[in-house]
Amino acid sequence: MNTALLAELEERLLRYVKIDTTADPTSSTSPSTAIQFDLLHLLVDELKEIGVQEVTLTPYGAILGTIPATVETDAPTIALLAHVDTAPQFSGANIKPIVHRSYNGEDIVLPDDPSQVLSPAALPYLAQKVGDDIVTASGTTLLGADDKAGVAIIMAAARRLLENPHLPHGKLRIGFTPDEEIGRGVHADLPGDLRATFAYTLDGAHLGEIVYETFSADGAKVNVKGVSIHPGWAKDKLVNATHLAAKIVDTLPQATLTPETTADRQGFLHIVGMGGSAAEMNIDIILRDFEREGLAAQGELLQKVCAAVQAGEPRAQITCTITPQYRNMRYWLEDDMRPVELARAACRQVGIEPFSVPVRGGTDGSRLTELGVPTPNVFTGMQEIHGPLEWVSLQDMAHATEVCIQLVQLWAAAGSAEATTNHGPESPADTGAAVDWTDAI
Repeated sequence: MNTALLAELEERLLRYVKIDTTADPTSSTSPSTAIQFDLLHLLVDELKEIGVQEVTLTPYGAILGTIPATVETDAPTIALLAHVDTAPQFSGANIKPIVHRSYNGEDIVLPDDPSQVLSPAALPYLAQKVGDDIVTASGTTLLGADDKAGVAIIMAAARRLLENPHLPHGKLRIGFTPDEEIGRGVHADLPGDLRATFAYTLDGAHLGEIVYETFSADGAKVNVKGVSIHPGWAKDKLVNATHLAAKIVDTLPQATLTPETTADRQGFLHIVGMGGSAAEMNIDIILRDFEREGLAAQGELLQKVCAAVQAGEPRAQITCTITPQYRNMRYWLEDDMRPVELARAACRQVGIEPFSVPVRGGTDGSRLTELGVPTPNVFTGMQEIHGPLEWVSLQDMAHATEVCIQLVQLWAAAGSAEATTNHGPESPADTGAAVDWTDAI
């Protein structure tokens, strides 16, 4: 393993994760939080310093830049993308990263909260990483490897490509987006501004994972308006919105259709927030399924439950609004598997056997693919994301960097011709159970 590359990835990751970039789903701005600019402005400067051209920070908070081609080729322009924000579900402030060098295979106890323990007995992938350098937080915050590992990988790959112009590649676009964790990473202008035919997000998990199938996703907002009156004079007059909201939640299937009761290709309804008062309540719900039909069925179920509760209390006003978020990227990628096959080939060139399984989550690539820029997802090594046990292997990150460098060269060699056979899954692993990956939204 290249020690200089490992050192650069470590330095970048530790520096980036210390910058709080938590997204805010309640904000209407883009980015949703001003603190994301702290990292965005830093990355603009660093991209310019290493020689990336046309570096732009868009009005919606995305960074775009260009690495010019080193050879004449009719290969399409490709892009490498990562997101700078971290999930609002757990604290991303005052992160104290720790490098556990040459992991010895034992439990890792996080010092700021000793109840937080990474155990290889519970985490089989960690058990495979004996000898790797493992990065964690200190126990009271997430780490932010999702997706600052991806940011560091792209920065390291970009620097090496620019320092080695003898490596043959076509035009490469670099992109860093805000607000992926709240489903707003792909602004309406991004596909056009990206100016790429194909793209890759560096936002995946296990070594060798090349993702071309994700959840399809909708978001639902249920509003319950009751009848408010002083409780001392409430008999036969008060309609308590909290009771009705609780009835909606209680009526939804909790034993078979929630994240904690589903796996593999099963979808779910997930109540992510509920608040208000006896007068008015709001419930935020996300709907997930791999197929359009399953997603539609979940929406119909939710609407029926709301209608039934409304019928039982006609004095209330209950509305249920369902908004599309993103769709399974497989619907488009299966029509042209070149970006997937070339990513697999790049893995094999650096000695990694690739695999593809449907992932129980989504990426910016899900939406970009739907909007016309096919965008598979490439591994970074990140694990146990969105919580205090989040960790990543620096060696996995180094392998991902090597894959990126090989990938851009393969595209140059392939040109616009069919570089690979256009087909679906290539091995039994490609049709296996879905990865239980914390959903991005």
